[in-house]
Amino acid sequence: MTSARRGFRFRPRYRGIRLLTVAVAASLIAGGLAWALPAMIVAGGVGLALTLAYQLSPTWRLAVEVDDEALRVHGRSGPRLALPWGEVRRVVHAPSSNTMFIDGGDPARSLLVPGVGAPAPYAIEDAAALCEAVLARVPPERVETVASLDAPKPTPGS
Repeated sequence: MTSARRGFRFRPRYRGIRLLTVAVAASLIAGGLAWALPAMIVAGGVGLALTLAYQLSPTWRLAVEVDDEALRVHGRSGPRLALPWGEVRRVVHAPSSNTMFIDGGDPARSLLVPGVGAPAPYAIEDAAALCEAVLARVPPERVETVASLDAPKPTPGS
């Protein structure tokens, strides 16, 4: 095992949607100014305000930290999650998409590492390296490899 501590930051996902929202909001404001329509100006302003709030969200200051003792999620206000490797109940890993669910036994003590195509409002920098770091520290008997996290599980007898 490696004793080096490594951090992986949370990042906004769906950059295209943010850019599209800014473009639509700017168009609404410009149209409202050109045609003297206050409702369009207000709608554009609301769109810009929401986009700015999303961009400044405290979520983007969170980071996952991995070392030989535990997986931790922390932000500027302190720790959000500390999950010692011995308390990880299971890890469900989809290697083709670098998606992983780390089950700490309770939703508040679990983490989704979204990979390609995973439905999550955030991404984590270098998800592949984070998955490797987790797999290097969790015993293989607690790791389940799947094609996709959203694939239905087979039912007994089928």
